[in-house]
Amino acid sequence: MPVSPSSADGHNVFMQPEKVASLPSTCVIGRVREIAGGSAICSFDPTQLKAITGHEDTTVARSGQVGSQVKMRVGDLWLLGNVRDMRFDEAGEVILSHIDFLGEGPEDQATGSMKAFRRGVTRYPVPGDQVFTVSRADLVLVFAAEDRPHIEIGTVYPTEDVRGALLIDAMLGKHFALLGSTGTGKSTSAALILHRIVEKAPKGHIMMLDPHGEYAAAFSSNGMIFNVDNLNLPYWLMNFEEHCEVFITTDGSEREKDMDVLAKCLLAARSKSRIAESLGKMTVDSPVPYLLSDLLGAINAQMGKLDKASDLGPYMRLKTKIEELKGDPRYAFMFNGLLVSDSMAPFLSKIFRLPAEGKPISIVDLSGVPSDIVTVVVAVLARMVFDYAIWARREPQRPILLVCEEAHRYVPSDRETKGVAVRKVLERIAKEGRKYGVSLGLITQRPSDLAEGVLSQCGTIISMRLNNERDQMYVRNAMPEGARGFLDSIPALRNRECIICGEGVSIPIRVRLDDLAPQLRPASDDPLFSQLWTEEGDEAGILSRTIHRWRGQGRG
Repeated sequence: MPVSPSSADGHNVFMQPEKVASLPSTCVIGRVREIAGGSAICSFDPTQLKAITGHEDTTVARSGQVGSQVKMRVGDLWLLGNVRDMRFDEAGEVILSHIDFLGEGPEDQATGSMKAFRRGVTRYPVPGDQVFTVSRADLVLVFAAEDRPHIEIGTVYPTEDVRGALLIDAMLGKHFALLGSTGTGKSTSAALILHRIVEKAPKGHIMMLDPHGEYAAAFSSNGMIFNVDNLNLPYWLMNFEEHCEVFITTDGSEREKDMDVLAKCLLAARSKSRIAESLGKMTVDSPVPYLLSDLLGAINAQMGKLDKASDLGPYMRLKTKIEELKGDPRYAFMFNGLLVSDSMAPFLSKIFRLPAEGKPISIVDLSGVPSDIVTVVVAVLARMVFDYAIWARREPQRPILLVCEEAHRYVPSDRETKGVAVRKVLERIAKEGRKYGVSLGLITQRPSDLAEGVLSQCGTIISMRLNNERDQMYVRNAMPEGARGFLDSIPALRNRECIICGEGVSIPIRVRLDDLAPQLRPASDDPLFSQLWTEEGDEAGILSRTIHRWRGQGRG
């Protein structure tokens, strides 16, 4: 039998290192000690663990190590578990481990291996049952995804060639998060996943918010790149809350007065549009074009009705702010007199890739957007995605994936009070987006700075190395029970290695991510000081061109 721990002459094969190459692929390495609802405590024989380390199947060789898988027989089923930890028990001279149950599958009577796999456990072993190694063939079966739409992103640890797959519908249908400290290859991993999705779905609809301008280089061939030069985001698409964040600078009771004035004048300005006449009912949130000059005219008209000069404060503050935005070239991508026409349909078409026209991803480069308005720009774009999905429910569905890099900047924890509009809309997408066909992808290096509950809304978590203990604890709380054995290895992951758990994978896995061709990588490489500090020349030209762009607040 392939599961026998002994040879035909009765000697234990684990005591004979010269027979390592001929060891069966399913070997006994320990016994079950205790059973709980979702886990067990098992004892491993150190001699047996050492004996299998030279096995020709590297998956068998690593069975019993932290993060690896083992299996137990329960009747005609194989029960698969993940090794969470290991400690030596001197009294019994055995190694004790917690095993987290992952799933089960029926035994193939011809080969003795598993012939199917499903998540969850219906039958449990009992104390004293044997614990076996897992082979490469077992893991191929466990990770198989041929019958479901999926993307392959790397190689599953501890195997050398079993491919790690992400199930597209499960991952996007319930949101995902990509986490990792700076320098772990997070941006390249994000590009890899998006490239794989785009290859599978050339008619998809993906919008990525890129705060550092890293991803334009990665998607120049299969995506549309938008920055302050060509974004042309109409200011009138803002709702009232976003208008307040841009136009109102006061706090407390003064802010309340300013908001009352702005609401009255904004409604008057929107009402002058020809579109407003056909609507019948309109609010300050309606995305109806209006002229900034009409808004200023409404403010002046209201000022003319005042009896006391002491009440002029709110009106003067609003006028000053609006005129400042109109005259500052940094805000021209949004507050431009040419953006007053009804361009809502063409804007949504280009930004949501409707139709995709061979470029299903739009990269919105926010690096040139002034810092005081960037959260409002993100809020408008994210809300456009959600509002479109809500109002298009009666139409043929066009699901949209919104990917938010540096997510902790826009969905901060309760300790932050700024950027209320963007936080509200992203939290709403996290909670309700999947009902309407909106998927959210969050990328961050500081998961502990995210708003409470947002990470837990992500059905799939892809975690690279996290150096900060607080971040590790935050991710540990968000991951399912079966991933515990992997969590402790998060600080020890190499660059471009990750732990994936949740809806997007059959069971929690550790993956070595594939290499990306240089032309498909984001521009996020760290500067090589040792090399760059040996170069010299044209410093005067560098300074001159830089100062010109600096003063013009432009990219040219």
